[in-house]
Amino acid sequence: MVYVDGIGIASALGIGVEANLQALHNCTNGIGTIRNFSTAIDVPVGEISQNNAELQQLLHISAQQVVSRTSLIGMVAATEAIENAALTELSHVAFISSTSVGGMDLTPKFYSQYMHNAQRGQLRYVAQHDCASSTNAIANYCHIGGFRTAISTACSSAANAIMMGARLVENGLVEKAIVGGTDALCAYTIDGFKSLMILDNAQCRPFDASRAGLNLGEGAAYLVLSNRPTNRTICALTGWGNANDAFHQTAVSAEGIGPQLAMRAALSKAQLNASDISYINAHGTGTANNDASEGAALCAIWNKKLPLFSSTKAFTGHTLAAAGAIEAVYSVLAIKHQQVWANLNFAQPMPELPNLIPITQTHNEAKVDNVLSNSFGFGGNCSSVIFSRL
Repeated sequence: MVYVDGIGIASALGIGVEANLQALHNCTNGIGTIRNFSTAIDVPVGEISQNNAELQQLLHISAQQVVSRTSLIGMVAATEAIENAALTELSHVAFISSTSVGGMDLTPKFYSQYMHNAQRGQLRYVAQHDCASSTNAIANYCHIGGFRTAISTACSSAANAIMMGARLVENGLVEKAIVGGTDALCAYTIDGFKSLMILDNAQCRPFDASRAGLNLGEGAAYLVLSNRPTNRTICALTGWGNANDAFHQTAVSAEGIGPQLAMRAALSKAQLNASDISYINAHGTGTANNDASEGAALCAIWNKKLPLFSSTKAFTGHTLAAAGAIEAVYSVLAIKHQQVWANLNFAQPMPELPNLIPITQTHNEAKVDNVLSNSFGFGGNCSSVIFSRL
């Protein structure tokens, strides 16, 4: 079995597990206006309030050192996870981190000079562009000395990082693994999703009939996985599954074939029946395609006996590669505190799925034994993980 010994997080709800827990408990979202960079596109986002200088100060990193925002946010979350698990010896701990954005927040600083003069442009601003750069930066900062790798499979990235770490632990290749993901907001991301016409101009409404798109967010989260329980163990990671319906570059099939396969694989791995799931932390982006597809998949597996479910993206925005890890932390907190989180901004069910009704208030005294967390990405890459109470 694989155990979860520690968690760390930074999101629009705040830095640290406690800040996020309180916001979830109080149904307070972190969606607001863009403050940390300039863009002509005015849409609501889930932005971490601290700017880069403040994050560097928090991490005791010199203001003169160039570090991508993706790396900085990841360092904050990974440090908390390590401290939460009371890890002191990290030389043989594996580190699997995911990202989509990488260091793209720094890239415009290079091109603003290069476009005026091809002989100019500071390469330190593009050296952190690739995905592996943030993984190395976080591992080096935290002194993680074991196997390390980066995963980038769009919105399922962090869930796949969790699965890879679980396999390493389960098969005896490592005793402990730190797994998760990090992504920062930047102009490229805003522009890219605007071109896809899937950004909502208001706060997103997952699974609602009036949903009109997603709100982008930024954040990072990491979990410490272990091959045996310790006095820090919170819960177990019992199931996982990944599938691809090969339907479209940016959409999932209407029937949700990939999501169905991923969820069924996770249930099988955990040796659980569908009825054993207490709560589903849905992918629930607020886009027309995702919510209809995921909803169809949920109904195909649970029919009219759906467990409590919600999407927490109306709290944080869609944090892309970090989403699976942020929502995994929320799933772990659901088990630890026996609470399940509200699906904010929901008013009316989708006409095609009238029985698909998420919870709209945080349940403070829920019985939470098994939580299924979904992360479905571009390219049809679909992943589900299950956390279980000990």
